[in-house]
Amino acid sequence: MTIDLNCDLGESYGIYTLGVDQKVLPLVSSVNVACGGHAGDSAVMARTVALAKQYGTAVGAHPGFWDKEGFGRRYIAMEEEEIYQLCLYQIGALHAFCCAEGVQMQHVKPHGALYNAALRDPAAARGMVRAVKDFSEHLLLFAPVHTELEAAGERYGLKVAKEVFADRTYTAEGTLTPRTEKNAFIYEPEEAAAQVLDVLQKGAVKAVDGTAVSMEADTICVHGDNEQAVLFIQHLREWLEYRGASVQAAGEFI
Repeated sequence: MTIDLNCDLGESYGIYTLGVDQKVLPLVSSVNVACGGHAGDSAVMARTVALAKQYGTAVGAHPGFWDKEGFGRRYIAMEEEEIYQLCLYQIGALHAFCCAEGVQMQHVKPHGALYNAALRDPAAARGMVRAVKDFSEHLLLFAPVHTELEAAGERYGLKVAKEVFADRTYTAEGTLTPRTEKNAFIYEPEEAAAQVLDVLQKGAVKAVDGTAVSMEADTICVHGDNEQAVLFIQHLREWLEYRGASVQAAGEFI
């Protein structure tokens, strides 16, 4: 079993420091770097790409709505062309820092409300995917199965790395349990590892109501925005490797 572990990092900006990036980077195989939309700025992008290079972690762009105040979790109504331009702009910004460090960008994964919009809205998905394809057809697209984003990626000929969240629960419809629900998060690494292994071995995830929902995974998202999360990721990776999984960057096996 081979699996990628991805994490959202580079989300500090200005005088504000978010996350513990330097502690998380050695533990994951791919990093989604904020590109100045929901978080991040030029200094943070430069520093994050340099750190990823230092630790040998694959780099991807993590575009989001222009919404630093709401951390990109507030939906902003946009036409397909506006989403295309927003994503192309942010992918290009991060790519500049990758070029400066001699790092090849591996993938693109949208953030927050933009991610959610692209999962269910065909126009948003097309705008997102067109931006990725026009920038480089060699970039991977991170997307969950059975979504508009996955369908658009495949339709436009992109390689899609199917994504599952380790530290979030799922509804019977196969969507993430809303953050407002008390059972939305998984806090124990053993429970998270069991969810991941169910997907890898059985092709299904156990929803909050107990039903089995069809699911596939090439890459597993974990969150690393605090000290507790660092221990979670460390224990999750150890548990997965103990159960026979090999952790590698998605670009190495897709």
